[in-house]
Amino acid sequence: MKRSTHDTDSTAASHEEGRSTWGAPLRAWTETGLQWAMLASLVVFILWPIVAVLRVGLIADGAPTLELIHAALTDSRGLLWNSVFVGVAATALTLFIAVNVALWATRSGSRLSKPLFGLLLLTMISPPFVTALSYVMLFGRRGLITHQLLGLSLNPYGWHGVVLMQGIGFTSLAAILLIGVLRGIDGRLEEASLDLGASRTSTIARVTLPLLVPGIAATSLITFVESLADFGTPIIIGGRFTVLATQAYLNFIGISNLPLAAGMAILLLVPSLIAFLLYRHFMGRLTFYTKGTGTTGEPMGLPRWLLVVTGTVTLLFSAFVTLQYVTIVFGAFATTWGVDFTPTLKHIQGLSSTAFASIGRSIRFAMFTAVVGSMLGMIVSYLLERRRFWGRSGLDFIATLPFMIPGPFLGIGYALAFRDAPLALTGTLAIVLLNMIYRQLPVATKAGAAVLSQADPEIEDAARDLGASEHRVITDVVFPQLKPAFLVGFVNTFTAGMVTIGAIIFLITPGTKVATIELFGAVRGGHIGVAAVLANIIMLVTLAVNVTFSWLMLRRGREERGVFDVPATRAIDQVIQSADGGR
Repeated sequence: MKRSTHDTDSTAASHEEGRSTWGAPLRAWTETGLQWAMLASLVVFILWPIVAVLRVGLIADGAPTLELIHAALTDSRGLLWNSVFVGVAATALTLFIAVNVALWATRSGSRLSKPLFGLLLLTMISPPFVTALSYVMLFGRRGLITHQLLGLSLNPYGWHGVVLMQGIGFTSLAAILLIGVLRGIDGRLEEASLDLGASRTSTIARVTLPLLVPGIAATSLITFVESLADFGTPIIIGGRFTVLATQAYLNFIGISNLPLAAGMAILLLVPSLIAFLLYRHFMGRLTFYTKGTGTTGEPMGLPRWLLVVTGTVTLLFSAFVTLQYVTIVFGAFATTWGVDFTPTLKHIQGLSSTAFASIGRSIRFAMFTAVVGSMLGMIVSYLLERRRFWGRSGLDFIATLPFMIPGPFLGIGYALAFRDAPLALTGTLAIVLLNMIYRQLPVATKAGAAVLSQADPEIEDAARDLGASEHRVITDVVFPQLKPAFLVGFVNTFTAGMVTIGAIIFLITPGTKVATIELFGAVRGGHIGVAAVLANIIMLVTLAVNVTFSWLMLRRGREERGVFDVPATRAIDQVIQSADGGR
């Protein structure tokens, strides 16, 4: 018997009423469960490792104690000073180069600014020891420049080499962030200064640079923390000059003194926290100018003398970085670097099966952590930007913590936190992957937050009003908007997964060894040719995957300014702001 239209409408209305009756509570329960699940995962895999280090370093026999800290400080007072000294010096050098490069790239009007930006991006996908390796190849005792060209026999090892290589190595990220800040400055402010009779030099000093100060402060904090966490460069080119991160690594890996390593990790954390507090105090006294909507003026060109200065610094930096990569490429084919430069394939042919297995492992680990980490970052950013719930500020703060913590501290924390039941993960593949995912979570999270903060939430409300379920709203409205942020999170996490070493070196076993560990061993062992081959393979794989994935994600049309100008640079800024209490 055919049902009437009235009966059909009544049935549909009944189903709609049932969905309204049960849909809202079910959606609320689902969201609450997701919120608590995310908060619990961040507590376990970010907060608990930090607590584990503090517990081992500050508690003995169930009672608070400072004995380990005192012992670590007694043995390592000079190392702490060395770490801070190198951090300050490397930060100063990085800022000097980065500010000049950023000003030239955004204010010179040269067509070479695009190739320069590409060079900066290339250096960000390089393994952490490329600068140190190239330094040895160029300026070592058998270096191409010092020995072959100049006939000198100098000792290039010491603090000066560490500062120089860290300063150059950290410049790329600093310059990219400052370029993003300079592009965000409203050109009408500079035009108004010129219209009022100020010279270009005065406008740069009184308008442009003050507006650049927040970016300079942020890059200073990033560079200082990265310098404190770097133990590879001091080990390779420091000679007798040792820093705290290096000694913590040797205590943990070399003699398995976990309590003393934990004490040194705590000492390593102290300068990072002091730097963050100084940043917070400094930023709290600044008055920010927010660019409004509408037409903005063209960026002002540089005065001639400043164009010469910034151009010279940029040229020297670009030339050194280019020479560095040319050296790495040729080093892979030289018979014996510094002695016999005859082309050969013996270093490639001589790669062991273990090395090839480590390369394949790096690709698989990086791909997995990039996908999972990016998705996790999108979920956390959605909860933070679109939901209001108890514990939201705590979720935001914990998700930001890995950004402020030196890699060795988090690596030691994982080794201490997950060595016993109920989560006995030490020695397993899971602990390596989890560390890689949560270590890079802040950038993925804040990239998503940067995009969602620009998206109108009324679009999502309109979809709900039209009858879309919450699942359809998220999959059809929210996630498509997050595509650029997902790309930023993927590229950042994949790149970090391919070149990471600072934290996972404390967690690696023979069955989970990755390419950067092989590279580190080759450099320390003096196998220059093998190290150059591994460095080239890591860079080529990282570049190929990132370019391919970016093309697949953006093949339907790339935004005019590129995804790196908006979500990536703004993500770093939001990471620091959220750590600063979401100010």
